[in-house]
Amino acid sequence: MTAVALCVLAFAVTLWAGKRSLGFGIAALLVFGYFYGIIRANIPATFSHFLFDSSLLGLYLSQKWSAPVNSEALRSLKVWVSILFLWPCLLVLMPTQPLLVSLVGLRGSVFFLPMAWLGAKLRNHDLKVIAFGFAVLNLAALGFAAAEYFRGVPTFYPMNPVTVMIYASSDVAGGFYRIPATFANAHNFGGTMVASIPYLLGAWEQSQKRILRILFVLGTGAALLGVLMSATRLNFVIGSALVLLGLWRGRMRTSRRALFAVVIIGMALVALRNERFQRFKSLSDTDAVQDRISGSVNRAFFEILLDYPMGNGLGGGGTSIPYFLQGQVRNPIATEDEYLRILCEQGLIGLLLWIGFILWVLFQYRVAFAPGLWSSARRMIWILSVITLLTAFIGDGMLTAVPSAALLLLGIGFSSSPKMKEDAVRRVSLRPLVTAHPYPRTAPGV
Repeated sequence: MTAVALCVLAFAVTLWAGKRSLGFGIAALLVFGYFYGIIRANIPATFSHFLFDSSLLGLYLSQKWSAPVNSEALRSLKVWVSILFLWPCLLVLMPTQPLLVSLVGLRGSVFFLPMAWLGAKLRNHDLKVIAFGFAVLNLAALGFAAAEYFRGVPTFYPMNPVTVMIYASSDVAGGFYRIPATFANAHNFGGTMVASIPYLLGAWEQSQKRILRILFVLGTGAALLGVLMSATRLNFVIGSALVLLGLWRGRMRTSRRALFAVVIIGMALVALRNERFQRFKSLSDTDAVQDRISGSVNRAFFEILLDYPMGNGLGGGGTSIPYFLQGQVRNPIATEDEYLRILCEQGLIGLLLWIGFILWVLFQYRVAFAPGLWSSARRMIWILSVITLLTAFIGDGMLTAVPSAALLLLGIGFSSSPKMKEDAVRRVSLRPLVTAHPYPRTAPGV
């Protein structure tokens, strides 16, 4: 009953917040996304798996989906989202897998796709609210991560079928576990921290209130430290690249650049003084990196293509199936390669559709690099989205991780759609004031 009550609460909160504004709705969604992992680990009931799904459903129902499409990029985005949504829906009708398994696979294939359309609707005030939510939640997650660092991960995550991945990741120096903070695993923790950085830096560039600037700096520092504590190498590389891009191409003042540089130097000193934060050093071991990639990339691509040209059914190719349904999967195929998973579940047609969508995202660089209020953040989000799409073959839960998958598609929608309304507001704010009357008043009696 506790799990059911939490699902109802998640649905109601995001529905209420989403009706206030899209930004409030996404901020509320982030709350349940951040705490989804630790709640599910401590309440391993069936309905706890649907906590984030319930909150996302509330957000969807709170929004109006009939907004006019006023640009070619938005029309293309709508077409791609519709195609990627409809093909898996058709596959549910095929009796390849049991219905419940197919529905779980359908969730992993389409449930987060509408976030791209919501990302295209984000405006200045929405982004500021989201950045505020990221800052507060990053600090909260860092607090849990610090407690797990000193008291141990098992204190917060009991061993059960839900936490298998956490207890399989004890490769940090000294035999310690990778720290998941409040997330389902350490990779989700680090990935979400990286995803928050562009929003925080974008809000920091524009903020005029000192208290908000301090909050965004603290949130960014918490994100960087969280990446180190998660001990996930790919997130360290991506996060470092975003930070350098923010310093190099950002619109922040010289004083803010200096402050940001101090934060980075502080994080570097913390990492160099603590061996548990230095797992990224293994990136210099080319043999280890090659073994990691070869272990994630399944080389039986053509074998699976020949055996399952139309796929092994939704849920039958590696989607995160809950432990209580794993025994029902027919001909299960385990793979970390996200694109091989798409081939296994959606067949060659589904894989080609995703390749086409990725190419479309790549060609939106002109939109992503266009000037505007949030140009620096939009540029970083587009680069982060492209890197995530191109590295999904090593296994990062591109379409299933909570809340990383939702944030990926939100960022794709935001960075790939023109922000004409925001640019128009900016132009209006820069115009000189004019009188209310277009013609000069005449004197009385004239």
